[in-house]
Amino acid sequence: MEILALLLAVFVGVLLVVLIQPKKSIVALLLTFSGAYLLSITVLKLFPEIYHNASDSKIGVFVILGLLLQLILDYFSKGAEHGHTHALEFNFFPWALFFSLNIHAFMEGLPLSGHHHHQLLWAIVIHKIPIAMVLASLFIHQGIHKKYAVFFLFVFALMTPLATVLGDSISFLVQYRNEINAVVAGTFLHIATIILFESSKDHRFNIYKFIALISGILLALML
Repeated sequence: MEILALLLAVFVGVLLVVLIQPKKSIVALLLTFSGAYLLSITVLKLFPEIYHNASDSKIGVFVILGLLLQLILDYFSKGAEHGHTHALEFNFFPWALFFSLNIHAFMEGLPLSGHHHHQLLWAIVIHKIPIAMVLASLFIHQGIHKKYAVFFLFVFALMTPLATVLGDSISFLVQYRNEINAVVAGTFLHIATIILFESSKDHRFNIYKFIALISGILLALML
């Protein structure tokens, strides 16, 4: 069920770009909703579990490392994890962006292994849809041949489910699961806060984005 949902998220994102080509404002609302939901689940669910399972107080260092790691990944991905469309300004295939997105996609699947984090699962699913839309738009913009575009999108779609499976089978990932989850929580915190900070451009109040933000928070609280 988890693997199917994660794969379908990418498929839906690509389908939206190919069939509908939604406006940037719609994508921004989806990003705001997913960012609010992801941040709420991270704070309400993931952080308490990480600190509860921590053997000492140094677990916070791994959260900070996650923040710094995502900052580095952002440098190569040009903020595509936040749905930035300026990531499309390339005259060649952006390998750095593609690998950065795949690293991020792999990492976000690790906390799902060995757990039944349904709330976190749906936060990741919702978050992956606009990222898949950005990636699909990139391939269209670059004029990538369809068979190569399908291959690259399939690789991207597999990263998160692959991490979910490997997280239960590789001893290193099992042994240091809590520390790894803390790093991933740091990346979630970075991504979600950036999305929310950017939801009010030039500090202008946008009622639609505010409703999307509150909806994401309320959904997390209800679940």
